[in-house]
Amino acid sequence: MDRADSSDKKPKFYLTTPIYYANSRPHVGSAYTTIVCDVIARYKRMCGYDVAYLTGTDEHGVNIERAAEKAEITPQELVDKNEKIFRDLWKLLGITTTDFIRTTSDEHARAVQTLVRRTIERDQNLPPEKRALYKAKYEGRYCIYDNLYVSDTPEPADCPTCGRPAELISEENYFFKLSAYQQKLLELYETKPDFVQPDFRMNEVKSFVEAGLKDVSISRKTIKWGIPWPDDPEHVFYVWYDALTSYLSGIGYGEGADGEANPNFKKYWPADLHMIGKEIIRFHAVYWPAFLMAAGLRLPNQVFAHGWLLFEQEKMSKSKGNVAYPEPIVKVLGNDALRYYLLREVVFGQDGNFSRDSLITRYNADLANGLGNLASRILTMIASYCGSAIPNAPEVPPRLEELVSAPHLKAIRSGYDGFAFSEVLTSVWKLVEATDKYIVEEKPWSLAQNPSESDRLGRVLYAAAESLRMITVLAHPVIPDATLKIWGQLGQPGKLADVRIDQLTWGGLRPGTKVGKPQAVFPRADKIQAWERMESMEQEIRNPKPVEPVSSRSGSATSAAPATDGKITIEDFAKIDLRVGQVTSAERVQGADKLLKLVVDIGDEVRQVLAGIALAYAPEDLIGRKVVIVANLAPRKMRGLESNGMLLAASAGADGLPVLCTFAEDIPPGAKVK
Repeated sequence: MDRADSSDKKPKFYLTTPIYYANSRPHVGSAYTTIVCDVIARYKRMCGYDVAYLTGTDEHGVNIERAAEKAEITPQELVDKNEKIFRDLWKLLGITTTDFIRTTSDEHARAVQTLVRRTIERDQNLPPEKRALYKAKYEGRYCIYDNLYVSDTPEPADCPTCGRPAELISEENYFFKLSAYQQKLLELYETKPDFVQPDFRMNEVKSFVEAGLKDVSISRKTIKWGIPWPDDPEHVFYVWYDALTSYLSGIGYGEGADGEANPNFKKYWPADLHMIGKEIIRFHAVYWPAFLMAAGLRLPNQVFAHGWLLFEQEKMSKSKGNVAYPEPIVKVLGNDALRYYLLREVVFGQDGNFSRDSLITRYNADLANGLGNLASRILTMIASYCGSAIPNAPEVPPRLEELVSAPHLKAIRSGYDGFAFSEVLTSVWKLVEATDKYIVEEKPWSLAQNPSESDRLGRVLYAAAESLRMITVLAHPVIPDATLKIWGQLGQPGKLADVRIDQLTWGGLRPGTKVGKPQAVFPRADKIQAWERMESMEQEIRNPKPVEPVSSRSGSATSAAPATDGKITIEDFAKIDLRVGQVTSAERVQGADKLLKLVVDIGDEVRQVLAGIALAYAPEDLIGRKVVIVANLAPRKMRGLESNGMLLAASAGADGLPVLCTFAEDIPPGAKVK
């Protein structure tokens, strides 16, 4: 999309989400960053900026290859399917991105190859030992799940991020001489102290760089699903050099001799903000600026690393079964409910806890009983007492004066600028509460009964309606759907998204304006019913119903004969997916004498499994033990925790204590049991 000529008079603002890995469905934790960036993008547009907002999908790497092989489809078919899920979710969430980049696209491949060629050309007159790129043999341990080099020695090692055993890799790679950029990076952090935010993340990055940097591999020979290295197609680019370049390719980098010919790229680069989760800060705050320095490109202005969104006090992870998906929340409570909850409940930058119970409670208290009820009351009274027309404008009433003052509005804008979203919403909701109290104190329903109080009635209702208009503008970046409806019900012209939030003042509501028919924007939710509906939808996402083959519906003569006498057929047994698993952690479940919560590695993923074996096994004795797990058992909840599988065990002795099935030989996790 060519936007370079559309808004040349406006200041530009370019922000990005991470480029999400397209090997599985996004959950609420994935949506969190995208929603936050959408709030920033909407706010910046309301401040007069020409905003470029990029997201996309990272579609290369060994995880994609393995997931596709498991699904018995090609890697391209897998990423095409998952990319659509991301796009559909962002559409459902009302995300206002301007660009979406796929790392399998031709324009992205061109950008990656252009960036490395540019780096090689800049170094061509330097001696080999001073060049940024070189070829050498790599041997060490690598985590395929986190795309992370764990150690530079062949000795066994576990990934520090996920705890899984790292794989041994030995091959010829292209390396980036990261070690040569230690001083340059430290100088960057010194001259631009806000390059990494929050401050405590900057301290983490500095400490990492000060400890010394090792050169990093940026290519692979053993992987074929990737972008070929220029003039050496046996190699494909390593995921981080590939994925990070999306921030360039997404706005047109790669055209022309130096890659910078595209007008969009000229206008929007460098990025003003890379918004990421804290687990990938090293790649964005260390690797990425070094890659750009080597290519002679300008650096982004800021990398902001926010905390994790936790579920049951752990990072959301599909393998652990502790995820919540956005779609059920939006379909039951609406898009604004999720957006408001995430930004109000969590102090942005820190870890925050997601709870369906607190989501519904917050929705009813702040949205249904708060803003929704306030808008309905004001509009209904104007319709009933003023013939649906905004009455004459008064001065600001004393109760509201401070909350609509220039200093208070400036503080709200400063909160948006500093990503203090919880503080912003707290301030806006103070105006919601103050307006509600103002109405209660002035009792317009009583004033309407006395003709001599008509002027006072008009002043009260104008003040209430004008306060509602200001609330609508201030909250629009966070809750766009409801505020757009209230804007229309207030009879306001033009697009709410075009209103300048940085020029908002009291008195913008014109007397005589006809208001629309009041309609509920946040219907109150029954907690039990909402919970059950969301849970039901979640289960449908986790366990989609298989499509029944045509042959089984048509009564084909080739179908297996039904079993009798309680016996099952070989086809029935073949449906059971038994795998070798290795227990990586174990702990007791609070309040359950027999139950243990285990984390079990089954090769291509890690599962959380609840097992009633606490009377027979101490948790510490299970670490490293090989077990047999039913891998395709539908998830079920016990004690509020989800179990994704079942361990096989025999019953022994008079007490029937469980004895786990295991192996005398060394069988790798993930091996099938037949």
